[in-house]
Amino acid sequence: MRWLTLILGVAILAGVASLVVVLRDGTAASPAVNAGTTSEATPAAPESPAPSKSAFTDPCGTFDTSAPTPYEVSGYWLVPTADPCTWRSQLQAIHRLGGDTVVRLGFGLSPRQVDDDGRILERPDDKQPDKDLKPDGRYEVCTEGGIPCEKAAENDLKAANPSNRITWTYVYRTDEHYGPGIFRCPSMEHMIEVGGSVFYRLIAPDDGSDDPTCDFTSKGRGYHLILVSAGAKDSLSELLDLGDRFGIRVFPALPLAPRDPAEFTRADPRHIGTLTTLTRRILQDYGDRFTGRESLGGVYQPFELQLRDWPDPSKVQTLQVYAEQHRIVEQELPGKPILVSPYIDSRRRLKYTSTPAQVAAGFKALAQTGVGIVAPQDGRGTGKGALFWPNLKNQPVDQSLEPVVGESTNATAYYGGTRDYYRSMAQAREELAQEGVQVQLWANVEGFEPSATEACGQQGTRGKTDKPRLDTQVTMAAPYVSKIISYMWSDFFTCGSPSLSEEIAADWNRPIAIEARRAKRQIQDGMEIRGYHIGDAKVTLSWTGLDTPRVVDSASVGWHDPTPIPDLPAQAEKIWIPVDWATVPDDVWVRVDVTAPDGRKAAESVYYHNAS
Repeated sequence: MRWLTLILGVAILAGVASLVVVLRDGTAASPAVNAGTTSEATPAAPESPAPSKSAFTDPCGTFDTSAPTPYEVSGYWLVPTADPCTWRSQLQAIHRLGGDTVVRLGFGLSPRQVDDDGRILERPDDKQPDKDLKPDGRYEVCTEGGIPCEKAAENDLKAANPSNRITWTYVYRTDEHYGPGIFRCPSMEHMIEVGGSVFYRLIAPDDGSDDPTCDFTSKGRGYHLILVSAGAKDSLSELLDLGDRFGIRVFPALPLAPRDPAEFTRADPRHIGTLTTLTRRILQDYGDRFTGRESLGGVYQPFELQLRDWPDPSKVQTLQVYAEQHRIVEQELPGKPILVSPYIDSRRRLKYTSTPAQVAAGFKALAQTGVGIVAPQDGRGTGKGALFWPNLKNQPVDQSLEPVVGESTNATAYYGGTRDYYRSMAQAREELAQEGVQVQLWANVEGFEPSATEACGQQGTRGKTDKPRLDTQVTMAAPYVSKIISYMWSDFFTCGSPSLSEEIAADWNRPIAIEARRAKRQIQDGMEIRGYHIGDAKVTLSWTGLDTPRVVDSASVGWHDPTPIPDLPAQAEKIWIPVDWATVPDDVWVRVDVTAPDGRKAAESVYYHNAS
């Protein structure tokens, strides 16, 4: 009988259909409601540059800058490539799916041994520590006047003062090509061209000071040599030019810190001085060459870190290295945020994994190192995390996760679902904002499966996933973050037939619900549903004990507000439908399914807990 009362209410609403039509045409009747984050506390993300024109032609062909199939994932990692036409085709494909951000993988600073002739040796093999090291072919070609570059640098230092010496030699590989801004002391530092190879010789005091006086003569000192193997052309300039064309922000990687030989997952603080010297030099050059470039969105911190509740964050080596390197970014590129993408491990059966509350504490410690954007990996691709709702914790894990956690239930395998973790981190971000620490929370949804079902380029044993799985990841993370990005474009979004990117393009506007909440509209009670492409959706409500699911046509009796919702990823919208909550039992989980007018149903349901 109470449901009949609701039907009568629906009929009354139909009488004001003209008002509903006006509202659905884009005029909001009330301000958008926040999804659990505080807009005033969130630093605004830099706006992406608008595409320069609808199409352009260059030696790689004609490229279109329109975005016909924009998806909810709007950023991707890219692998460096030597082919500029590959950059162009990748950015066009990313932009067509609505992508406005790319994160570039980078390279690591590496301390090296040198033989008696001054030849730089290979990096030691961690699995074979006693293996004899041979000269590294990449750096063996670097000579000055027929002398290996390391020996030539040492000769020049001793000519300035016989007591000068090189105490450490480092190498750094990149496909970028720097300007004069990378040099601090041109009397001792310079570019070296050998055939088609380009190197930069950088020399700095071994105390980490990067002494600007460039006094090599008054007293003998120890110096660090950094030999950079660079590109003949600058890949970053090419990427930024493309970013301007397509309206895409580029986040180039900072130099990756050397790893601690005793614990490979930690950064080695012994090399902080040299790492910050190289970082300073590169960013000084960026500042000289790229000032005012809108397409330079910020920089990416590539050293991975697991989010945990550390007893004393000040003693965590990687956080120490972060803080020093990030201080250089703040000095040299003020206003450009640092993006970091830590990982979460929620598996119960392993040591050093974390609950949602412990991850939230780690999020706070990480934010104190000066990062502007934290984009935690959701863990679904590696199997370190799982996509499940609290009411479904006793169901079996997804079959594709069994190679990682075995045959078990969600609750047995994991401390919580990825949604629980993002909710906890969103709360931590709010608390930081109240303390004056401003940081954005993004989500990095992993675009692959733990084990390969289809080969994906050079990605080892991991394989491609599908769009329904990706839609589900969006559902779980989107209510708590301001942007969704994914690792990674090449090759996980491009391998297979159809590829994941082709699946997205063919089904880009399928509805995705991300949250349901109880809400009143004027004097009538009901439910507000947030998501994407849900404006004309049919909503199906069901719960345990209900014989016949209840279907409500939001286009006929509901209300649609397409106004952007503060602090949620772009294009998120909301609808409202009437619900007679007196007919819904207490303490049930109401399952909410949304279906497009053409019959396409969202890949993942959302649930509302009708708690008293």
